[in-house]
Amino acid sequence: MPTDVNQQKLNIYLVGPRGFCAGVDRAILMVEEALKKYGKPVYVRHEIVHNKYVVQNLKLKGAIFIDDLQDIKNKDRPVIFSAHGVPKSIPAEAKNIQLQFYDATCPLVSKIHREVENYEKQQLPIILIGHHNHPEVIGTMGQIKSPIHLIENEQDVAKLTISNNQKIACVTQTTLSLDDTKSIIHAIKKKYPHVLEPKRNDICYATTNRQKAVKKIAANCDLFIVIGAYNSSNSLRLVEVAKQYGANNSILIESIDKFDISLIDDVQNIGVTASASAPEILVKKFIQFMKENFTIIVYEPKYVKEDINFKIPQKLKVPG
Repeated sequence: MPTDVNQQKLNIYLVGPRGFCAGVDRAILMVEEALKKYGKPVYVRHEIVHNKYVVQNLKLKGAIFIDDLQDIKNKDRPVIFSAHGVPKSIPAEAKNIQLQFYDATCPLVSKIHREVENYEKQQLPIILIGHHNHPEVIGTMGQIKSPIHLIENEQDVAKLTISNNQKIACVTQTTLSLDDTKSIIHAIKKKYPHVLEPKRNDICYATTNRQKAVKKIAANCDLFIVIGAYNSSNSLRLVEVAKQYGANNSILIESIDKFDISLIDDVQNIGVTASASAPEILVKKFIQFMKENFTIIVYEPKYVKEDINFKIPQKLKVPG
């Protein structure tokens, strides 16, 4: 490391699109609007989205995060379900104990829920490509009474005991890697010729767009930084994609406070993106830190801005 760190020149490539997707925007807005409408506190079951900065900010505004509906001390207060989706047993429990609740499940996740219900009506065995114990997967598997076969990789496909001649259906977790999913689907189609494949847009538009953007510049970066959360599927997938496409030194950080500055040694080109659940403020703080410690040039290639917007429930809207 140079004695005067400002003498080290760095090129920083800001990837776009990055940061919040429409589903995350909607979920956060639902909590904020509930606080305006009902006052403090408003309960939120699980992290509304996987990001500590977002969760802490909402806590400061009056949100109380819980893991179980039984943890709600004041049953007169509203509760909001996270953007990842919940099993049907959760709204049923909320009704049973007479809670007022709002469901912030991302509409793209809700679409997968409807697909699963439809396949059950057709009496088809269902395969779900996803990560064990991820909240979205738990929510999807809890939509129907019939068993759903969860697979994480091609090896899991080989272990499936469903008859090869049977017609089956397949759905995916929305935040997966496009490349990894493609290889798993190929393995499923090879074993099950009568499979109904996942719809092309089952993996969410934001996940797709962010991964494509990373792919374009990864090979040109000595270091690739994804700003997100360690329990965030879409954050982890971005790190994997950057590595797969040439940025061998690819890391995930939650904030600039967690950044190891020694990683900049012998680095000239840095790629930076933020996952779909990470706010732009964390990117700005990272860039500001770099400006204060190095001589930097920031490049932000042109990209198509996302214009998707998901509306919040009418009952939550505060007039004015």
